[in-house]
Amino acid sequence: MDLRLSGARAVVTGASRGIGLAAVRALLAEEATVIGIARAATDESRELEAAAGFRFVAADLSDPAAIAGLRDAVGGTVDVLVNNVGSAPPRPGGFASITDDDWLRTYELNALAAVRVTRALVDAIPDGGAIVNVVSENAILADPLVMDYSAAKAALLSFTKSLSKELGPRGIRANSVSPGPVATALWLGAGGVAETVSAADGRSPEEVRRAAEQAMITGRFTTPEEVGSLVAMLASPVLGNLTGSDVVIDGGMRPTM
Repeated sequence: MDLRLSGARAVVTGASRGIGLAAVRALLAEEATVIGIARAATDESRELEAAAGFRFVAADLSDPAAIAGLRDAVGGTVDVLVNNVGSAPPRPGGFASITDDDWLRTYELNALAAVRVTRALVDAIPDGGAIVNVVSENAILADPLVMDYSAAKAALLSFTKSLSKELGPRGIRANSVSPGPVATALWLGAGGVAETVSAADGRSPEEVRRAAEQAMITGRFTTPEEVGSLVAMLASPVLGNLTGSDVVIDGGMRPTM
């Protein structure tokens, strides 16, 4: 299917790895021009810089001052904005172990970064443009292991819905995608969820992974590429009357309709 994104100009945050990198690749495959934003480049994002249609901008999106300069760094129109940047630090010590600073840092990156980036770029989004916010299954299935992250993603989900109502009359759609566990470094890499939980409860990282997989009807993690493809679909004018929706991709983990 032609997603009619050829020639579109897209901005993707958290673009150097994981879901963000997969979204960049999916948009490039549709012949969009993509500006990727992240704190630092990776080997994978550097490889993309050699390809036509991709430009990398280094910015710490937990810093409001860095976001304030994005409009000039991006320049021009933004047909597609993908707010993906985020982090999910596990809290095996429970609620009492989560400090005020922890709460503030988690909200800064997982909720306020999307709010601030959208504020900086919204006037550059034309009629027919699209915003896609990467939320999380934890926005609904709140988990004490990631309590502050769950709350921040719930805020981002609410923001997306409100934004869709305000921007809809301008012809701008705002939707979100909520992945369950995804096979990225955030979950499976060094210092990720599996290793952190393993260190706290004595199970091996592989046992933690298998337990997570058993919570999904499909019995496996979602791939970053699957989420990236969904992001491209939500960005597409092919779905021109879809707005204010949250699309869940979790391998059937959510038990309700």
